[in-house]
Amino acid sequence: FNSFYQAYQQKLKLALIGQSIFGQEVYNKLRKEGHKVVGVFTVPDKNGQADPLALAAEKDGTPVFKFPRWRAKGKPIQEVVAAYKSVGAELNVLPFCTQFIPMDVIDCPKHGSIIYHPSILPRHRGASAINWTLIQGDKKAGFTIFWADDGLDTGPILLQRECDVGQNDTVDDLYNRFLFPEGIKAMVEAVHLIADGKAPRIPQSEEGATYEGIQKKENAEISWNQPASALHNWIRGHDKVPGAWATIDGQMVTFYGSTLLNASVPAGQELAIKGASKPGLITKNGLVVFGNDGKMVLVRNLQFEDGKMIPASKYFSADEATSLELTEEEKKMAEDIRAIWKGILTNVAVIEDSTDFFKSGASSMHVVRMLEEIKQKYSGLQLQNEDVYMATKFADFIQMAVRKFRGEDNEEELVVDYVSKNVNNMTVNMPYQCFINGQFINSDDGKTYDTINPADGSVIASVSSASLADVDKAVAAAKEAFENGEWGRMNARERGRLMYRLADLMEEHQEELATIESIDSGAVYTLALKTHVGMSVQTFRYFAGWCDKIQASEYGATIPISQARPNHNLTFTKKEPIGVCAIVIPWNYPLMMLAWKSAACLAAGNTLVLKPAQVTPLTSLKFAELSAKAGFPKGVINILPGSGGLVGQHLSEHPDVRKVGFTGSTPTGKQIMKSCFHMIIYIFYSAATNLKKVSLELGGKSPLIIFSDCELDRAVKMGMGAVYFNKGENCIAAGRLFVEESIHDEFVRKVVEEIKKMKIGDPLDRSTDHGPQNHKAHLEKLLQYCETGVKEGATLVYGGRQVCRPGFFMEPTVFTDVEDHMYIAQEESFGPVMVISKFKNGDVDGVLQRANTTEYGLASGVFTKDISKALYISEKLEAGTVFINTYNKTDVAAPFGGFKQSGFGKDLGEEALHEYLRTKAITVEY
Repeated sequence: FNSFYQAYQQKLKLALIGQSIFGQEVYNKLRKEGHKVVGVFTVPDKNGQADPLALAAEKDGTPVFKFPRWRAKGKPIQEVVAAYKSVGAELNVLPFCTQFIPMDVIDCPKHGSIIYHPSILPRHRGASAINWTLIQGDKKAGFTIFWADDGLDTGPILLQRECDVGQNDTVDDLYNRFLFPEGIKAMVEAVHLIADGKAPRIPQSEEGATYEGIQKKENAEISWNQPASALHNWIRGHDKVPGAWATIDGQMVTFYGSTLLNASVPAGQELAIKGASKPGLITKNGLVVFGNDGKMVLVRNLQFEDGKMIPASKYFSADEATSLELTEEEKKMAEDIRAIWKGILTNVAVIEDSTDFFKSGASSMHVVRMLEEIKQKYSGLQLQNEDVYMATKFADFIQMAVRKFRGEDNEEELVVDYVSKNVNNMTVNMPYQCFINGQFINSDDGKTYDTINPADGSVIASVSSASLADVDKAVAAAKEAFENGEWGRMNARERGRLMYRLADLMEEHQEELATIESIDSGAVYTLALKTHVGMSVQTFRYFAGWCDKIQASEYGATIPISQARPNHNLTFTKKEPIGVCAIVIPWNYPLMMLAWKSAACLAAGNTLVLKPAQVTPLTSLKFAELSAKAGFPKGVINILPGSGGLVGQHLSEHPDVRKVGFTGSTPTGKQIMKSCFHMIIYIFYSAATNLKKVSLELGGKSPLIIFSDCELDRAVKMGMGAVYFNKGENCIAAGRLFVEESIHDEFVRKVVEEIKKMKIGDPLDRSTDHGPQNHKAHLEKLLQYCETGVKEGATLVYGGRQVCRPGFFMEPTVFTDVEDHMYIAQEESFGPVMVISKFKNGDVDGVLQRANTTEYGLASGVFTKDISKALYISEKLEAGTVFINTYNKTDVAAPFGGFKQSGFGKDLGEEALHEYLRTKAITVEY
């Protein structure tokens, strides 16, 4: 974006006509790009407070004019027009303007005037364009920058941008995610195009044109004889202004925060609504209303005629809260908040208990300021924008704040601080704090670390780095949830329902999850969407189905035993969850590795504390947010980003952790084993022992044997996938290829030809084949690995170097003439390095012996048309998985795990449940 701007040399003298923070941001960006703003024309001060655009311009010394109107009785006010002409603008820029501007002003500058409009013109001309985009259920939203003419939003189009509309998007969602940030960029781009003489003027078509009037309160009443989707669109299209309403108990009640509810009808108390054929239901989550198609809409908040807003779930108990007696500390907090209100409401002489924040002149931008100032003084008081709308009077606000400060609001919604980024044509919202006992919190010692985008080396976010104290808190929360919480009492079918709900939420957020995975791990977006996220969703659905079938399968059995007559005995087994499980996952498939272990763990009824890889924490934390929204009880899922040496080690040693599931390197796996069995040899000398169940999925050096009787083109394609899939950062990657001598040279030639076709680049580019390595240290390790191969005498046929561009990119690499004693023949690269060795024609047993001469045994493969030979090879290969004429074909129902130094225990499939269950035998005499 910045390099694009630098290409333009022409700078213009601009008049900015408009208002709001949007206008302020456009003003700031245009000045930053070197254009001269010769005058700002905005609205008069309101309640003694200047518009943000005026504040910014006045601070810079830019001339500011605050005209209440430009016309009188339909004619331009000459004094106003004269003041405008005095600044000598070459272009008028109208980023957001609510005033009627005369054509004398519009046509005056050399380049005319450009206007920002928040719809894809010619659709939704008029002042409530964003509202109507939602009301009419459009699948696409967007904005247009057009040349002003004497019509209403009818001028020629300069540029347009569009975005998808989510099922539950509100006006605020669309504005904050796309229309605001992208609109600012586009306004600046439009000015540059004009300055450079490249701005188009595309006439608007009248085909498909619509014009809708300004939505006002009196015509925002809900018409109930509509499908649920239409009701939802009407409510969200009026949220927050002017507000869709209905009559309840004789008064106007405004609805805010609607979502479509795809579930069975929940339990609740009926509420009569005028005009609705069926009563609404006040439930624990809000007000449920019904469309004429029988489908449901959930409404989160209600506002009464006096301006008071409440959670809809508290409709029947809204007046039951009693006034709190404040402690001295709370009284001081109240006075500090009063001072913050006074600093914002400068036009109010004294902040009384009855002072209304909004009726005193505050707006939405002041809400953000107020909450940020409170957070600076009281970091433990977590408030959201919605809290202000629900307690607009000072006394009510203090009561609400004190309740939250005391932690009395047990049903409060999840509070998430995000790092938000506009990337991949969307806004991704990324939690960055530890997730402990259902809350996002900073680490106990306040330490953070930066997580890096491997595509360019930039910092994505500063993430909380969990401490030993955080580990203890998380384990305690998981133990409490397992032993005494709702989770431990929940029936298996309900547990499965929660897991299905979580899978649905992951699927709803799949594009956001894939984008986060891509920028945090370097995964190509298309692969992240299909595999990293897609298989994660499948995994949760698969194990959700197992929840209520564990005891019904071979997991629980009756056993015939010797009868001690005359008594009769019955013995049966029961499978039980283990308890608190620690899960430690790697950085190559951050979300998928989480799913592979967590889904089986939760299906079995355990609670968990998960440590994501230090370099890729972000999708795990997003998963934590979705788990809370799915309804998982507090303490069931805990996520601790941070150091493996600190957090992972303490988890493996913690006496309340009953199981450790680990995926990662073999050396780290060995250390975890050592920790989990720490002090056992001293059992006779001390009561302090640490014996727990462990499953390990460790490193690999998977052999792939390619015989001359294979389908060569398929073997080339699959062999490349076996090595270069996910940039080679793949636990089952083919670490060594054995190619039969007669086809060796042709195989290598075809591989190199295909590599040259691969596109290396931005992982978010849909045409990219090969993205960056996960992190800098890993790239450096791979380069050293290749140098070692060359020094030992292997032939470097292709690659072996870092790509000359920002980020941690490495060329796909091919080595041949690799002998068995060489380092690269024995050790895993975990990167895009193909290691090829020849074997003599027909030497089946010889190549088998070489393939098995490794300490690893995770996966293997063979390519041949001879099925007898293939099955013979599969029996002899010492690996947990054998692929025949294919590779990388894993499935959620198929067990996955290694032999030898590649670990023990299984992920996926029915066998994975064994890792998270214990067997109890019960004998009854009758």
